[in-house]
Amino acid sequence: MKKHITQTAVILAAVSAIGLTACTQGSASAPIPDTIKVENVKDNVITVQSSEEVKVVPDMAELVFSVTTQAEDAKACQEQNSRDLANVISFLKGSGIAETSIQKSNSGIDPIYDWNSGRTITGYEMNTTITVSDVLIDQTGSLISSSVEAGINSISQVTYLSSKYDETYQQALKNAIASAKVKAEAIAEAGGCTLGPVVHVQEYNDNQTARYSSYRNAATEKEDMAAGAAAMNAEPGQLSVQAQVTVEFEIQ
Repeated sequence: MKKHITQTAVILAAVSAIGLTACTQGSASAPIPDTIKVENVKDNVITVQSSEEVKVVPDMAELVFSVTTQAEDAKACQEQNSRDLANVISFLKGSGIAETSIQKSNSGIDPIYDWNSGRTITGYEMNTTITVSDVLIDQTGSLISSSVEAGINSISQVTYLSSKYDETYQQALKNAIASAKVKAEAIAEAGGCTLGPVVHVQEYNDNQTARYSSYRNAATEKEDMAAGAAAMNAEPGQLSVQAQVTVEFEIQ
């Protein structure tokens, strides 16, 4: 039987944006719910968008520390920073952190100005950032607490991650496609059609920021750092891993 397209309608669904192709004419259609509208009646395809979320408990952490030193001249400042840095790295290794998990980056030496006396240089400051990765979640609390006494004078950020992110994302993808099929079946039934196989799937870009959750602390005073460290040492909670897809189904 030849199928005819008489007009273009638009279907808006509360659950997603949906494109629905025409079904065979000649049979009475079931009432269409108010939450569904029809769009682009062509090609005998239903297009459904779906997103699903899966929670995962983080089991790893990444810590960002800073070692800041000040001295009256640039050379003394650099030498003191090197000594402080060596002490911190020794502390980290003694805490079981592998050398490959310790990354250093220098921001250089900056002059310290006395603006009240006409921009006079009164000394120099050097800051070195240390990023510590692959820290087990059970070790994070003690490492943060002990770092203050080890010579670290700034705890910039704590990032919680999950080593099971990829498999969790795969599960979210499966759930999203299954949800899309449920929606498509409801639309096909409402239009008096039979849902056929999947003809196309588009995965939206994986949101990499969902791989972690971060806590920042800008304190530099020892007492404030200790308080900030305690706050960042709170339970990390769960990470939300979301997958979003667009699926096209054939209709008969």
